[in-house]
Amino acid sequence: MQKAKKGKKARAPAISNLRTPIVCVMGHVDHGKTSLLDKIRGTTIADYEAGAITQHIGATEIPLSVIREFCGSFFKGDFQVPGLLFIDTPGHHAFTSLRSRGGSLADLAVLIVDINEGFQPQTIESINILNRFKTPFVVAANKIDRISGWRPVENATLSKSLEAQNERVAEMLDTKFYEVVGQLYSHGFDSDRYDRVRDFTKNIGVIPVSAMTGEGIPDLLLVLVGLAQRFLKENLTVRASGPGVGTILEVKEERGLGTTLDVILYEGEFKAGDTVVVGTTSEPVFTKIRALLKPRPLAEIRSEERFIPVKQVVAASGVKVSAPNLGNSLAGSTIRVVGPYEDPEAIAREIKSELEAVRIDTENVGVILKADTIGSLEGLVGELTAKSIPIHAADVGPITRRDVIRAGAIKDPFHSAILGFNVDILPDALAEVQRSDVPVFQSDVIYTLIEAYEAWVDEKKMRIEQERLEAIIKPGAIRLLPDCTFHQSKPAIVGVQVIAGTIRTQESLMREDGALVGTVKGIQERNENIGSATGGQEVAISIDGPTVGRQIHEGDILYVNIPEKHARIIEQELKSKMSEGDLEIMELFLEIKRKKDPFWGR
Repeated sequence: MQKAKKGKKARAPAISNLRTPIVCVMGHVDHGKTSLLDKIRGTTIADYEAGAITQHIGATEIPLSVIREFCGSFFKGDFQVPGLLFIDTPGHHAFTSLRSRGGSLADLAVLIVDINEGFQPQTIESINILNRFKTPFVVAANKIDRISGWRPVENATLSKSLEAQNERVAEMLDTKFYEVVGQLYSHGFDSDRYDRVRDFTKNIGVIPVSAMTGEGIPDLLLVLVGLAQRFLKENLTVRASGPGVGTILEVKEERGLGTTLDVILYEGEFKAGDTVVVGTTSEPVFTKIRALLKPRPLAEIRSEERFIPVKQVVAASGVKVSAPNLGNSLAGSTIRVVGPYEDPEAIAREIKSELEAVRIDTENVGVILKADTIGSLEGLVGELTAKSIPIHAADVGPITRRDVIRAGAIKDPFHSAILGFNVDILPDALAEVQRSDVPVFQSDVIYTLIEAYEAWVDEKKMRIEQERLEAIIKPGAIRLLPDCTFHQSKPAIVGVQVIAGTIRTQESLMREDGALVGTVKGIQERNENIGSATGGQEVAISIDGPTVGRQIHEGDILYVNIPEKHARIIEQELKSKMSEGDLEIMELFLEIKRKKDPFWGR
């Protein structure tokens, strides 16, 4: 294998026929994604981000010559990859937007974890996505410089940095490091420190780094270049010429340019003047590239206010495309040059089929999903399918009034809901939500979105179960008090003491011989109507049916008549929660019933 040469020749595809590997940087908010790239670029993009959090998708190409310079004498080996194309993204967004024929376009990924905080919601979401797409990745255990007593060594390799630490700090690093290893294991991944890993196809390499001091970053870059060349050589050999194919990362309004597309070109080339087919939310659009704009070398597509116009771009590369009629372009969809011998309509059908393959529109009972990109929708559908949550409809775009009406028509109480990933709810849809009370869950983290929906389902199930059990007629017994007959019949109104259990209105009563005597029509305590009375209370009740002195008498004990189905539920589900007094009344009631039928309630 020919050793890569310095300067521009080290990046020339003609030497190796390998395109630049695409590396997606993923991880939880504020764990250091942008800061890591800033350190490599020598820029300060993170300083200008709101709250130091990445706000937009970006692409940065790091030539092999820059990697060699950063690594210094640590850079050893023959490498033919031209460099690394980093995608810096909030959460999982760019990863799921980077699609090619239904799969992920990212060749490798770096999962950044704050070594002091460990796994967080977006870390878990990222690792789930990487697992689903089977994307090779390494873990950058960031912020080692924040370990108490750490002695920083600027831009040092991990081994050099460890030599500068005392025993206590080294032990603390080890403890935190193996906590990350343990969290990876709990998600089904075997891992170890990268220099102890023999087979990166079976074990995840974890590299302790500091995005602030640069420690461990030479190790990370060298691992990524080595992995790209060793395991991805066949996949990286693509056409460096001919009709270009790319993925739309973002659709943006730029002053003086109108609607533009931030694109990752992963095959062939784009040239100014090329006719392209662009995926949209409806029919694909045919347009001509008016201008191709690139960030300055080592700059980043998000941070640029002024771009350099170029006549052509070769894969793999991040580029801004300016063209007419891009307003309905869809992030995550394809942009493709129409070659001289290609059928434009066939290309359009193929691009349209990408969205159609992900869309769901059924008559089945299930939830309604809306997402911002094809990839996001695909990821959301995948996560719900893995959890056996049925889907009624799934599409790209904001939540509409029609979505709310459809959700409201779903009869299943647990699936009459809308899940919106990174999308807005339109004003008329919001008004419909307030009118119909359809639950709408919105988040820019799939993990959080599904978690919120599942919590709602659990709460609703608990509430329904509580209502079901509250509707169960439970044991209760009363004694008719002497000299407390206020009305003999139609209805009989008597003063009673609740011996134990509960009596409620609309419940029927029976005597100790099992004969039914009537139904409780009302309960009063101190001349106020109440719905129920419990053990120890003395109340007045009206009973529709009996006459005092005939069917019932003062001093009689009457029992709440429990339906047989309710008695079974009490025996199976509620007995363990009942008081001794209630259990005793239940046993007396069952004894009365089973004198006539030994199998009653069994």
